[in-house]
Amino acid sequence: VGRPSKNRKEAALESQIYWIGMAGIVAFTVSAVLTVLPKGTNLFSASVFGIITAIGGGTVRDVILDVPVFWAVDLNYIWVSLGASLAVFISQNFFTRKHIYSSILYLDGFGVALFAIEAADKVWHLAFGRPLAPIILGIVTAIGGGLIRDVLAGRQTLLMGRELYAIPVLLGCTLYVALLALLPAFRIYGAVVCCLCIFGLRAAAIHWDLSVPEWLAMKPKSG
Repeated sequence: VGRPSKNRKEAALESQIYWIGMAGIVAFTVSAVLTVLPKGTNLFSASVFGIITAIGGGTVRDVILDVPVFWAVDLNYIWVSLGASLAVFISQNFFTRKHIYSSILYLDGFGVALFAIEAADKVWHLAFGRPLAPIILGIVTAIGGGLIRDVLAGRQTLLMGRELYAIPVLLGCTLYVALLALLPAFRIYGAVVCCLCIFGLRAAAIHWDLSVPEWLAMKPKSG
């Protein structure tokens, strides 16, 4: 009798994760389109940047894993990203309002946390390159789309700046992989805790404008 109850709980949790993931797709898309709009881009280009940012990291992950690409299995990821791109392009004045843009940044941070841990979990349970591959591909999934966007847009990438973005993902994925190795029975609780850790660090960085300390940053050589 207890087993079906557990299955229902897991199904409910997976459904919640799915819809939160869709919210993350929207956040990734909105932040990407807002990034490229000042360059005078058109609707088509804005949509391309939005979709690439939203699905780029997960696509690279699935290609490396040699599994069906997640958005090819469920095209809703593409449709949601396309819809968000269109909404931002038409209503950019609304999305650039300070409180709206701030909310998008926090939602983006939560999406980063969710996608990173979800990816690390997927890679771990495929027994691919343990223990390092789940960490590496968790990071790739979370920030890969943003990196592709920045390269295509000719911007400084997330990894080249001092923004506290990738480090929280690294710490969260590392902690989650350690929990999977040592306490696999607490997988769900561990995933929630690690997601909150990543989001908490990212939210703190947004709220207090935190960045990587200068002593950890390499200073460019003067010409």
